[in-house]
Amino acid sequence: MTLMQSLIVYLLAPLLGLLFWIFVAYMIFSWLIAFNIINLRNPAMAQIYGVIRRICDPILDPIRKVIPPLGGLDMAFLVVVLGLSWIRGYVVPMLYNGLG
Repeated sequence: MTLMQSLIVYLLAPLLGLLFWIFVAYMIFSWLIAFNIINLRNPAMAQIYGVIRRICDPILDPIRKVIPPLGGLDMAFLVVVLGLSWIRGYVVPMLYNGLG
């Protein structure tokens, strides 16, 4: 295994997986807040949601400028999640196999 393959397997793939799950947590938090199940007046919830937003919003904001919400659905989130899935499922294995 080359150095580049090692970096892809041990750094890039897990980071993309972690980012995917952070976006899933962001989605779940936004639903729970919208349905008033979680109250952001709770300091612990506000802090957790703030950390997740600081990670997700810089990625989502440029996409939101191009793709507006349709009928209340955040299409930027869908684009990012599908993009992350595509990168994890197609690009990372292609990079790994192509470098061998």
